[in-house]
Amino acid sequence: MDLTKQFVKAKSPCADGFRWFLRHYQQGGNYQELLDALVEDGRVDDAFWLLDQFGPTDAVLRLDHLEATALVFAGTVEVAGNVDVSDRVRTGRHLHVGGSLRAGQTIIAGEDLRVGAGLRAEGEVRAGGDLRVAWNADVAGALTVGGFARIGWELQASAQVRIGSDLTVGHDLVAAAAIDCGQGLQVGGELRAAGTVTTGHGIAVQGDLRCEDHLNAAWGIRVGGSMAAAGSIRAGESLQAGGTIQAGGDYGIYAGLAVPRHAWDSCALVRAQNLPEGLLSGCWSGPAVA
Repeated sequence: MDLTKQFVKAKSPCADGFRWFLRHYQQGGNYQELLDALVEDGRVDDAFWLLDQFGPTDAVLRLDHLEATALVFAGTVEVAGNVDVSDRVRTGRHLHVGGSLRAGQTIIAGEDLRVGAGLRAEGEVRAGGDLRVAWNADVAGALTVGGFARIGWELQASAQVRIGSDLTVGHDLVAAAAIDCGQGLQVGGELRAAGTVTTGHGIAVQGDLRCEDHLNAAWGIRVGGSMAAAGSIRAGESLQAGGTIQAGGDYGIYAGLAVPRHAWDSCALVRAQNLPEGLLSGCWSGPAVA
């Protein structure tokens, strides 16, 4: 796709960016060539703006490995080995990396993001489709995924985690802010969150679950260890913990919020090491069954 100066001007670019375009591409230029030139000239923000305006393409870039300052590609990028970028990575469509993926700032994939080893970003990570990381994922900014996210080992997030569908983490999940999943949340180790944890379906955690705010699940919550929240604990169906269940301060613990009271003895069971203080709804059923 070729972009003429009239076409670009119609998008209301900033004055400095449009002057750059006129100096280098007075007669217009190829879309991807423009993106590459902007990145090479250190104008990554302008490359992002251009991609925002003109959208993704069906082009595919295949590489053995990538080590660069930044990458902005309008189509799909497939890298057989590792990717190491000191600034930002952005694709209009898929980003598939066979090895590890590291970025000094942001990683954005317009559609699916797949990593065959570990992922590390000093900024946000965003995928419009699904996210799959075979090893650890360490994200210093927000983690936003439009579809499901599957992390093979540990997930460390220093800002909000927002997943459109299911989030599955093989080992521990540690988040320094809120976690919001459109569907279910499954963790093979411990779950620690500094903010509210909210899911559209259920929560299953093998180890302890500790939340520094409210804990909310539209379905049930099952924890192999203890369950603790600094705020309230609210579940649409049952609550089960191998250890204790504890809410914060004067906050309550609620099971069965999505089922009628006559069904509490089958669909809103509360099981834990002992009767939770502040249990306000649901049917206490004694210690959890191993």
